[in-house]
Amino acid sequence: MGSKTRDERYHVAEEAILDAFFLVLKEKELDRITVSDIIKKAGIVRSTFYNHFEDIPNLINAIEDKTLNDIFSLMKTFHPENDWDMCKSFYLTICEYTMTNPFLASLLRDPQENTFFRKTVTMFHRYVQKVTQTTAAIEHSKEDLSYMIACSIGSTIGVLHKWAKDQFKDSPEYVANLLTRVFLSGMLPNIL
Repeated sequence: MGSKTRDERYHVAEEAILDAFFLVLKEKELDRITVSDIIKKAGIVRSTFYNHFEDIPNLINAIEDKTLNDIFSLMKTFHPENDWDMCKSFYLTICEYTMTNPFLASLLRDPQENTFFRKTVTMFHRYVQKVTQTTAAIEHSKEDLSYMIACSIGSTIGVLHKWAKDQFKDSPEYVANLLTRVFLSGMLPNIL
């Protein structure tokens, strides 16, 4: 059997574990999920789970890292300009990602002290530092700019928290329009 086949099977099994975790998360609280729940939902044997992850905390850590990587990748594509369609597209992508990622949605609904938010705050802090180091301060100091970017990130997280807490009752388009309006009229004029 070739290594490509083994790699594909390994990837398929890992995706099945992640998908099963997300399905179980819709049924149970995060701290109540067991390996048995996941293997039953994924249709795999226990050894397959342990070939991929040491335990549930290790699986959660991997999901946190993947979620942060996804969010950071989305953020890197956002280049603020006074363009409604571009801003809305960015915020709509973030809203749809939040809505379809049950792990992120559950953390936003109930933001308890956990490693994900520590990792997130650290990632955002590094992002703000990088952006302000590579941006020439025109009207505002780099310190002012870093606070404004942090404010924009914080307000976005706050809106996503409320939306998740309200069980996504409003459409992603509605929330994206709101975030776009706030960014273009409130933040962008202070950043440029």
